[in-house]
Amino acid sequence: MKILVTGGAGFIGSNFIRHVLALEKRYAVVNYDKLTYAGNLANLEAVSTHPNYTFVRGDVCDAAALEGAMRSCDAVVHFAAESHVDRSIYEPSPAIQTNITGTFVLLETLRKLSIPRLVHVSTDEVYGDIRPDQVADEEFPLRPSSPYSASKAAADLLVLSYIRTYALPAMITRSSNNYGPYQFPEKLLPLMITNAFQDKPLPVYGDGKQQRDWLHVEDNCRGILTVLECGKFGEIYNIGGFNVLENISIVKNLLRLTRKPETLISYVKDRPGHDRRYALSCRKIETQLNWRPAISLNDGLQRTIDWYANNRKWLDDVREGEYRLYYQKYYDNREHSLQAIAGPQSQIPR
Repeated sequence: MKILVTGGAGFIGSNFIRHVLALEKRYAVVNYDKLTYAGNLANLEAVSTHPNYTFVRGDVCDAAALEGAMRSCDAVVHFAAESHVDRSIYEPSPAIQTNITGTFVLLETLRKLSIPRLVHVSTDEVYGDIRPDQVADEEFPLRPSSPYSASKAAADLLVLSYIRTYALPAMITRSSNNYGPYQFPEKLLPLMITNAFQDKPLPVYGDGKQQRDWLHVEDNCRGILTVLECGKFGEIYNIGGFNVLENISIVKNLLRLTRKPETLISYVKDRPGHDRRYALSCRKIETQLNWRPAISLNDGLQRTIDWYANNRKWLDDVREGEYRLYYQKYYDNREHSLQAIAGPQSQIPR
């Protein structure tokens, strides 16, 4: 099987490519990536010379380039997305363009070429805020809260419409918060880990009691490949880590594992519209496809800390340039930035 992986130089996409190529199966991979700020070919240095790996630089919104890369493929796994919530709040346009228009272009190209299999990779954030007495299964209403999650929900609905109208052979996965190696350091866990290494403040939004379900990226990659190989066309599969924790709890766990004091925790103003809780039911993928997460949270956190400790050059390289400017703007000067978004008379919700 020859798989086109869109966004394959990003965090989850690059982990998926390395996972697939490490298997003793007859897979070939075409990595199609625009190489925006979070796309990094250093993530794939270990497989760059693999005989079954090809890289094509391109934008999912470029129909001609996408068709050229996809033409000889048997399946598509669609990761390409603007995936950072804060960035979508500050600058919504890239998320709308990539996540909605890019998915539309991809679907049209799949239809034109009659590609026999698509996995569209989505997120638990499309379900929005989940009450403490609830978990979201695949039939749960979509109630996205940010431009990012709204754009992903829109993309999901586009995929479902193409399944219904054009009998497109596609499936959707919705995973919980991923963590692990090669994650861009603006995300919560790598940000906290790398700041702890340097004895810098760990910026925790609001009261830190927002709850997230943590899934090691390798478990997600196994789940996505399982859906690609065995999933039923037209179906949605939640992929969760079975680890729902408050953000402040996981930050304290990281400090314990890095042997750093809790005095490094610095509470900062919450972001607008911040969901309090995500929680998934994964019974469907468990019972139908026999998938469960294999990596415990403690083991996964320790592995992740060790990876960042042992890959300082990768970290230094990605923290230069745009990321440094972003961090200064939205963490060092957070109160000013949030007021600029909300307007001078607004109150930032806590």
